Amino acid sequence: MAIRNVTAATRSLDGDMTVDEFKEWLRRFDVDRDGRISRDELRCAMRTIRTRFSGYKSKRGIEYADTDGDGYVDDGEVDGLIEYAQRSLGLRIVAY
Repeated sequence: MAIRNVTAATRSLDGDMTVDEFKEWLRRFDVDRDGRISRDELRCAMRTIRTRFSGYKSKRGIEYADTDGDGYVDDGEVDGLIEYAQRSLGLRIVAY
């Protein structure tokens, strides 16, 4: 499972997740299966962990990670999204 302690609506923020687990969790919200995460998809992901101001934070997350400016986060930009999640959302994502 991508994130420990997942329920339909929430996720416990205690415990670490690996980079691979984070990527797998994020893929669950790629509803159009285009291999990219849009602002709306990121907002849905943030709501599952009960992030306050998920619309604002999803916009900031996309801006932070989207290096090519296309409005999406793809596999090559996910490291920026991981950094944003650690800094701004309080998620603990580890390499192992």
